[in-house]
Amino acid sequence: MATPEIQPRDGTGGGGGVAVMAGAPVQNSVDASPSKSCLKTSVPKSPILIFMFFHKAIRSELDRLHRAALDIATNREDAVIEPLLKRYNFFRAIYKHHCNAEDEVIFPALDIRVKNVARTYSLEHEGESLVFDQLFELLGSNMQSEESYWRELASRTGALQTSIDQHMSKEEEQVFPLLMDKFSFDEQASLVWQFLCSIPVNMMAEFLPWLSSSVSSDEHKDMRDCLRKIIPNEKLLQQVVFAWLEGLKLHSSSENLASSSYDDALCVQGSICNEVVAENGHYACEPSRMLKRKYAELSGDLPKSSVVHPIDEILLWHNAIKKELNDIAEAARTIQLSGDFCYLSEFNHRLQFIAEVCIFHSIAEDKVIFPALDVELSFVQEHIEEEKQFANLRCLIERTQNAGATSSATEFYQKLCSHADTIMVSINKHFHNEEVQVLPLARKHFSHQRQRELLYQSLCIMPLKLIESVLPWFIGSLDEVEARSFLLNMHMAAPAADSSLVTLFSGWACKGHSKNICLPSVAVDGFPSSEFKDFNDAQELPFSDCAYCGANQVALDCERDESKHSLKQGKTLSCEANGICHNQETSDAYRNCSTWSCCVPELGVNNNKLGMGSLTATKSLRSLSFGPTAPSFNSSLFTWEADMSCAGTGSGSSPIDNIFKFHKAIRKDLEYLDVESGKLNDCDEAFLRQFAGRFRLLSGLYRAHSNAEDDIVFPALESKETLHNVSHSYTLDHRQEEKLFEDISAALSEVTRLHEILRGQQSTDSDESIPVHLHFNETRKKYDELSTKLQGMCKSIRVTLDQHVFREELELWPLFDMHFTVEEQDKLVGQIIGTTGAEVLQSMLPWVTSALTQEEQNKMMDTWKHATKNTMFSEWLDEWWEGSDARSSQASSSESCPSLGSDLQGGLDNDHTFKPGWKDIFRMNQNELESEIRKVSRDSSLDPRRKAYLLQNLMTSRWIAAQQKTTQAASESPNDDEFIGRAPSFRDEDKQVFGCEHYKRNCKVRAACCGKLYTCRFCHDNVSDHSMDRKATTEMMCMRCLNIQPVGPICTTPSCHGFPMAKYYCSFCKFFDDERSVYHCPFCNLCRLGKGLGVDFFHCMTCNCCLGKVLVEHKCREKGLEMNCPICCDFLFTSSASVKALPCGHFMHSACFQAYTCSHYVCPICSKSLGDMAVYFGMLDALLASEVLPEEYRNRCQDILCNDCDKKGSSPFHWLYHKCGYCGSYNTRVIKVDTPNTNC
Repeated sequence: MATPEIQPRDGTGGGGGVAVMAGAPVQNSVDASPSKSCLKTSVPKSPILIFMFFHKAIRSELDRLHRAALDIATNREDAVIEPLLKRYNFFRAIYKHHCNAEDEVIFPALDIRVKNVARTYSLEHEGESLVFDQLFELLGSNMQSEESYWRELASRTGALQTSIDQHMSKEEEQVFPLLMDKFSFDEQASLVWQFLCSIPVNMMAEFLPWLSSSVSSDEHKDMRDCLRKIIPNEKLLQQVVFAWLEGLKLHSSSENLASSSYDDALCVQGSICNEVVAENGHYACEPSRMLKRKYAELSGDLPKSSVVHPIDEILLWHNAIKKELNDIAEAARTIQLSGDFCYLSEFNHRLQFIAEVCIFHSIAEDKVIFPALDVELSFVQEHIEEEKQFANLRCLIERTQNAGATSSATEFYQKLCSHADTIMVSINKHFHNEEVQVLPLARKHFSHQRQRELLYQSLCIMPLKLIESVLPWFIGSLDEVEARSFLLNMHMAAPAADSSLVTLFSGWACKGHSKNICLPSVAVDGFPSSEFKDFNDAQELPFSDCAYCGANQVALDCERDESKHSLKQGKTLSCEANGICHNQETSDAYRNCSTWSCCVPELGVNNNKLGMGSLTATKSLRSLSFGPTAPSFNSSLFTWEADMSCAGTGSGSSPIDNIFKFHKAIRKDLEYLDVESGKLNDCDEAFLRQFAGRFRLLSGLYRAHSNAEDDIVFPALESKETLHNVSHSYTLDHRQEEKLFEDISAALSEVTRLHEILRGQQSTDSDESIPVHLHFNETRKKYDELSTKLQGMCKSIRVTLDQHVFREELELWPLFDMHFTVEEQDKLVGQIIGTTGAEVLQSMLPWVTSALTQEEQNKMMDTWKHATKNTMFSEWLDEWWEGSDARSSQASSSESCPSLGSDLQGGLDNDHTFKPGWKDIFRMNQNELESEIRKVSRDSSLDPRRKAYLLQNLMTSRWIAAQQKTTQAASESPNDDEFIGRAPSFRDEDKQVFGCEHYKRNCKVRAACCGKLYTCRFCHDNVSDHSMDRKATTEMMCMRCLNIQPVGPICTTPSCHGFPMAKYYCSFCKFFDDERSVYHCPFCNLCRLGKGLGVDFFHCMTCNCCLGKVLVEHKCREKGLEMNCPICCDFLFTSSASVKALPCGHFMHSACFQAYTCSHYVCPICSKSLGDMAVYFGMLDALLASEVLPEEYRNRCQDILCNDCDKKGSSPFHWLYHKCGYCGSYNTRVIKVDTPNTNC
């Protein structure tokens, strides 16, 4: 890897690109970011924050577009789409180039310094591109006459505004602070300069004036000052950029300049040129006096050019491209003959360069030539096919480079040559069709001047950084006359405002020719364009050899001969620093020209090694060239995602996959909100209520989903060293999405309120002085405006969340298979589910499963059950999911064995050795029963605790069955009017507070076992010889009206008017509590004290118990709570008393712990110390040091086993205390007395 370092900007060089030197990449976590106000005040100090001006202009333009669309949607009076369409097209072009310049320059540079940040934002650009496509698909449709069209247009514009605004806000909060922190001032200036040089020239001429008009006068001054620090300290470069910035003002002044006298113009231009100093100290243009004399001395005829019509220069481009492609094909065969992979990287760079030239050439045809011809002619499909062929070839090279020696050389060479030949055939066919079909039409319909203008506009389709490399390459393929003709046509076509730009182009172009042919500076800077138009192609042309290059021509020719010889041997492929690969001849020409040619300044951006070419920008250009029905340019050719596009992905299923299945349900509800929101304008009360309920369900479940990601999934990803910062952008997404949900909720509430007013106004008139219909119309107008706004907000939330979950699936989802084992994924799934309460699960499971196929449902539930295998989740799921069938099954089991309890039944379910029912046992005779007892006793595979449980219940089975039969008969005997306990009970009789000593509640429950009424199960168990199964309860008695009724949260008697039985009611446990915070844990399948899972508790799937969130890191012991208290022998899992967790992982009641530790300090189960015993052990040390043993015991030792560290050792003889030599604990036991070892 490499770390970029900036070449110092000292004012003498030609710019300062980001140069990558050897080093290690910096990987730092993303910390807190400065606020936007802080960023704005830092613009003069940080060049990167000039993007704040860009963002302000983009936001301002988006707001104007959205307000215009909303105004048309609500008024719909004389709506015309053409002016709005022009504004949409302009904004799309501006924003697309802004995004692709970021993808090409800013994000790759950031990715070198800080990993896992930039790719998310690049993916967001692709998502925004899809939103643009959807918007323009609507704009291109013929639905303007439909009423819903304008509302949909406003909605899609609002969605675009929301998406882009959130993206820019995230950049300001995360990306900009990182750039300021990780890059120096000069590095930031260099990045911004590269950004500007990566935008096509024709777009820069529109982008900068638009930007200038979008800021205030003070901000405009600050922006100019910032640009002066960003642009290299070269006068000509600053003239070019500030000419663009001033826009129309410079254009008008240039026209005045063209109409002035030749001497005045020459004076002005000469004075400017004298200030342009090149790197080697020579002037870029000669003084005006010398220019006049040199122009006067020019004479002599030059041979006529082969190019009769200016448009025929396209043939020169075709020849240059075909020559380069032939060289690439020859290089491929040379690599095949040499059998060496070492040239692949250079070959790849060379391929990248010609691919850029071909694609921009194609884009120029699509955007400039074909529209000007105004005929039904298109080579779109050929252009797309060529791009795919270049992409396939590069992917082949990259796969081979990654595979290295493991790849098949023979197969690769065959494919390499085959791909190169295929590209050659396609290009030749395309060019032939173009020359036959397009050029004749252009010659016929366009004047020479118009042809020159089209060629100049085609050249300006490229960005500056590519033009700087392409012009020398192109001129190098021409002869002297063709080169001079090209330069003259360019000068004659360029507007007067582009004089500095053409000077720059001319200087770059002359570097590529062997004789460095240039227009003299008089013709470049002092000769107005109107004067050039008087020349004919056959007349005298004001050209001359470059004064600095002619002297070195002999040496250059010699070097060229040597380089040709070495290239034929396949030994030399020179690759320029900008990643463009030429043969050694071209490289030599570049080096000589940079020293002795006309010394125009270089951009200084083509010497960076960030691994990016100009191809990224072609995405936006290509997508803007095609109509909605044409194929879109979606190739990842030569972009930094190419590695992922070339690599295959696995198709195996993993546990975490089922969590991402939630995205399918999210998309389904988002589609509902988006589509159905258009019906809000109908003012249908039933639909409005249904829509609001559906939205609130989605809002709540998505909040739970987001919290699980923020609290569990994202920290797990960040814990991996290679994944730092990968999730920060998604956390910011969740904050923005939460705000969107809040805004929609507020708007929906207001719509509901207006609907209520409308319904009231239809029936009564609130103001007799004003007619009813005026009140109604005014309210209805507000309702329509708000419903239109709400429709746009629903579209926005759909677009935002849809892009968010898509990026998660594309970027984050694969990381789990790459960096997490199946066990780790299972644990994550368990943690996510463990923070989800029963109420949320009851809403979530039907919601998710309704969007899945049956197979997907089965896979998801299997994953959940596997992650919760140690818990009671399956039991809870059966009770709730299967409804009455599960409850009746559970009730019948409870009726048969009321004394065992549900906790022990769960233990029996896993025992496959012996499972007789109570009726089976009752039918056994004594001999058969004793036989079964012996079978269980001899079964060595049973756990001792399980075996003891089974033996005990088998031996008492006859009594249990008889007791059950008796209680069942008793429950059937009483009549409805003879219920025992049909009277209110009080927790506080003085204050008339209903309840009992255990709970505060307003009802009694009827025990299913004996049919009696009790306030709670503890009241029942205290006076009965059997236990009450509260889940089997079906009836209750209201203590206010004393009526027996089905169990439920309120009294159904009309006289009680819905009297609540308690603040909390659990339909699973049939539990009521009127004074404490209680929640039902679906994994314990019990009600627990607390605010709920994910609030103050979570359920550990290994321990199978609910723990406070402060105990996220704890010592897990599988099913640790499913045991009896070692002191009182009560079952801990269902105990209502507080439980104490011991350091060793065991549990006991807190009250039992306090009593036990009065006389013991070791666990009664594993004998480990119950706490920090350092003070106590120190006291024993002092005690033993003061003791003197009898003579016969002093040299005796004892072998001991330490209960704390589980190590064996020896200790001096003592009757009570033996210290471990390893951990210093006295919690030891003697395993051998009186050993002969005397060194203890």
